[in-house]
Amino acid sequence: MDYFSAAFSAALSLIFSFDREVYTVVWTSLHISIVAVALAALFGIPLGILVVLREFPGKRLLQQVLNTLMALPTVVVGLLLYGLLTRQGALGDLGLLYTINAIIIGQTLLILPIIWNLSIAAASSADPRLLPTSQALGASVLQQGAMYLNEVKFALAAAMTAGFGRAIGEVGIAMMLGGNIEGFTRTMTTAIALETSKGEFEFALALGVLLLAVAFLVNFIVQYFQSMD
Repeated sequence: MDYFSAAFSAALSLIFSFDREVYTVVWTSLHISIVAVALAALFGIPLGILVVLREFPGKRLLQQVLNTLMALPTVVVGLLLYGLLTRQGALGDLGLLYTINAIIIGQTLLILPIIWNLSIAAASSADPRLLPTSQALGASVLQQGAMYLNEVKFALAAAMTAGFGRAIGEVGIAMMLGGNIEGFTRTMTTAIALETSKGEFEFALALGVLLLAVAFLVNFIVQYFQSMD
């Protein structure tokens, strides 16, 4: 217990002294996760609403695939993208491997099924009278989508929060595609794994506390705006 107390005290010291190395890692994680969520939401939310608005062959199969992909192991995504981005791969000439952009691509693909699937669930929970009413008024598909977007905006925010939680806590993709390069591609999760293995428990613990703080803050903000509805 004395060891943990001393380590926790040292971790808090690193946090409140605004240790540059600690906050560089935090910023890298936040930057990657926020961009990945934005990209996944840009595609996932419209696609989710479109699935609800339209009937098409294979709709049930699509939802089954999305349910499966929600539990996709991060190392599988990392492995597949590594094969594409490595110098011998099809996209090797782009020089993306071991860069922040590679991690963003990987995390976007990881959380896209989550946001897409939860967007379908959110749009499906809207007032059932919304679609026939909008169609009767002659609304276009774009206008119908905007109406659904406004109707279930808080549920969609929760979907994005779930995607952010998956991205910020991800390890496999960040390690395999980013290489855990200090000051460049090192994220909170990869740094925690590395520093713990090196015996730098205080540094890892500081990052763990900040990781929990970020997750709590994001959820608090979403719940706050939901309560104002």
